[in-house]
Amino acid sequence: MHVLASPFWAGGLGLVAGGVGLAVPVQAGLARSGLVVEGSLTLAVLLTLHGKFVMEAPSRRAGSWWLVAVQAWLTYVPLAVFGPAWTPVCGLLVGALLVVAARIRSVVLVVLALSCGPVLLAAPQSWQVESAWAVVSTLVGVVEFALLCLLTRVRRLAGARTDVMRQAVALERRRFTRDLHDLVGHRLTVLTLKAQLIQRLVAEGDEKARQEVTETLELLRTLSADVRAVAHGRPRTSSLAAELSSARALLESARVRCQIKVSCRDLRPDVEEALTHALREGVTNVLRHAEAGQCWIQLMERDNLVRLSIRNDGVRPPRRPGDAGHGLLNLAERVSALGGWLESSTSRGGEFAFSVYAPRV
Repeated sequence: MHVLASPFWAGGLGLVAGGVGLAVPVQAGLARSGLVVEGSLTLAVLLTLHGKFVMEAPSRRAGSWWLVAVQAWLTYVPLAVFGPAWTPVCGLLVGALLVVAARIRSVVLVVLALSCGPVLLAAPQSWQVESAWAVVSTLVGVVEFALLCLLTRVRRLAGARTDVMRQAVALERRRFTRDLHDLVGHRLTVLTLKAQLIQRLVAEGDEKARQEVTETLELLRTLSADVRAVAHGRPRTSSLAAELSSARALLESARVRCQIKVSCRDLRPDVEEALTHALREGVTNVLRHAEAGQCWIQLMERDNLVRLSIRNDGVRPPRRPGDAGHGLLNLAERVSALGGWLESSTSRGGEFAFSVYAPRV
């Protein structure tokens, strides 16, 4: 029932019903004239050609002129043989000509189409045209044209809906990948570092091992919450101040001296969220892609523009030249949505500078 209720199938069934509705009076007239076999074969050919034309119309294929020409020939020439019984088929030609007229936007062809039936009223007396069907055939063709327009629009809307669904799936996949990298990737890097630190402390018999185990368990709980948030599409808000403190503790636990300078407060939630992700990405890069001994983090504001800069030494050569990594690409996407941008550079002395700019308002 759901399929039959769709506009596409409703229009298709309407066209089939119209074809059957025209075939019935034609067959009845042929039965009275005694030319059932010849008329039925000619009608079958005409309906086949018209059906082919109708199937091509929604897809706007080229090369349908020959179908219209053959339909016109099979509409008027058989009138001399079959007489008034053949008059109803003019409606098929009206519909076909209206479709072509709409395709090439021809007013002349529209007038020609609407006159296909009434013009038979001026036919020679020997043809014996059925006057009522000569007039009604115009209405039949207009109805068929309307149904074909409906089918064309339904097909286009179905294609557009499919494209929208594909884009929505692609955007959701992109969101999932980005959040998984930005949230979970950072946590996993920190967990790896914590595990290495605990291993070293246990080997040295340091009492700080117990504290590091507690922090690692807390980090695992946070990671579990992050994974659930990403899986269900729930936003995970973070505090930039808390992330700065965490960054200092994390870098110093990795034996990287960290200097932090903050000169602006009370940022917009979306700006603070983007800068928090930038800070995580920067700290992750320091831990994964450098053998840093010192790191400088600065958060400042000038001319209504907030800048977060991270600079570290001990830069290692990239594994693949020109590879920016998913993290920076994800971050660029977040910041550009706020009207900001990224800047990064590597000095000859082995220092890497990474800055994020975002408008305050």
